[in-house]
Amino acid sequence: MRQIRIGELPGIPHGVLRAVFIFSRTIASAFPRKLSFLFRPLSKTFALMKNLFLFLLLTAGSYGMQAQIQLELQLLADGFSQPVDIANAGDERLFVVEKAGRIRILQKDGQVNPEPFLDIRDRVSSQVEFGLLGLTFHPNYTDNGYFFVNHIDKDGNTVIVRYQVATDDPDRADLNSATTLLSILQPSTIHNGGDLNFGPDGYLYIALGDGGEGGDPHNNGQNRQSLLGKMLRIDVDQGDAYRIPEDNPFVETDETLDEIWALGLRSPWRFSFDRQTGDLWFGDVGEESFEEVNFQPAGSNGGENYGWRCYEGNAVFNSTDCGEAGSYTSPVLAYDSELPLGCSVTGGYVYRGVNYPQLTGKYVYTDFCSGKIWTLERNNSDEWINTEIYEGPNYQYVSFGEDAQGELYLAGIEGGIYEISGLTTPTDEPRLDARLQFRPNPFDRSIWIDGTIAENGNYRMQLLDARGQKIWEFQRRLDGQFQQHLATDELPAGIYLFRLERNGISTVRKIVKQ
Repeated sequence: MRQIRIGELPGIPHGVLRAVFIFSRTIASAFPRKLSFLFRPLSKTFALMKNLFLFLLLTAGSYGMQAQIQLELQLLADGFSQPVDIANAGDERLFVVEKAGRIRILQKDGQVNPEPFLDIRDRVSSQVEFGLLGLTFHPNYTDNGYFFVNHIDKDGNTVIVRYQVATDDPDRADLNSATTLLSILQPSTIHNGGDLNFGPDGYLYIALGDGGEGGDPHNNGQNRQSLLGKMLRIDVDQGDAYRIPEDNPFVETDETLDEIWALGLRSPWRFSFDRQTGDLWFGDVGEESFEEVNFQPAGSNGGENYGWRCYEGNAVFNSTDCGEAGSYTSPVLAYDSELPLGCSVTGGYVYRGVNYPQLTGKYVYTDFCSGKIWTLERNNSDEWINTEIYEGPNYQYVSFGEDAQGELYLAGIEGGIYEISGLTTPTDEPRLDARLQFRPNPFDRSIWIDGTIAENGNYRMQLLDARGQKIWEFQRRLDGQFQQHLATDELPAGIYLFRLERNGISTVRKIVKQ
């Protein structure tokens, strides 16, 4: 259970200095938790870094403080096939989205309806990060029966499709009601985004990634004539088409597409609106160094540029054709893309349920690779406080869900849906002290692993599929720095997990084969 106080470095231009906080825990019996800072100057001297040392310590805040709560999870239901989203229709049912193209109904008692609500597997391409990725219900669903999905079609397009519930069965969708509102060609099978939600203003918001490959080679995140790498905002209450809201931020400009609400996104994975305040939150998966949590306050007029590919986190990534640092909106939190913290952020929700008042008003999010769960909130001093509240079994949590009462659920890619079962006193569990870098990632025929371990000895290496099933494993002795080459010709394209373990303590990283 740890707290991190996240602060900006005011007055220090991005191009002058890259100050990277790398939080690591040293595994030692006497000091089970330790904070280490690594400052990497890009163009200034070590003397400048020394002068800033005290300031950075002050803005970094505390790490390792005990929080008051520890989250407990319990399995509500399992047997789903790669669940990637959970939604509600304003009643007691939960709708679980399966990546291959089905939506199944989960009752609050854990029972799963035998027949799917929607089955469009014949219309969905689900290779690598493609799939049926998002679901949301119209605010007036009770009256009009409309719901909307975000999926990749067989031609490799992101499509936003409206369906309607069957008139004679509330647990079944009308397949013939499909109306495609928007179609966007995806240049690759990664960084596709996939989420969509209605805002408190009644408009539909859609999150799109940059479309890949690594490093956003087409600069889609900053290309104002592309919908990729953007948050879109459209009005879907105008018949079979959509309308551009008159107050969208770029409707009066020719250089930017009218649908765009915000830009500079890499791979946004799950966004939500605070049901009480209307604030917008989203996680954005990093390239190689940082995972981001981003924030847009209620009442924003839109137009924020969240920085990718100019910035990853608060660090310069590619400065080509970039503007002044002040023209970009920084994440409220950026954490190191390396375990034990994680390597693939999963955005969550601000808790507004009634069962756990200790969580009220706190943004709850997780990481696919580490399985850790944190809360993030702003204190009275206008500082963002990040607190770890869960470090238990990792079922690769790929999405949160919220029921009609505001209680939260988690989807594990291995097939389980989990619910919060309690809040208790925190416990300590050791994590493997190792740094791993994969090149290239995504990969094709083979991949290299460059690693550094803190303790020499015999280690077990495993390659797992996205459901956690072991593909192969072997053991070797590692001393300090090491390299490992993996030939992957026979592996199908998809998401995989590399696990490094010693004496029952492990670290896991996500890798992707194209």
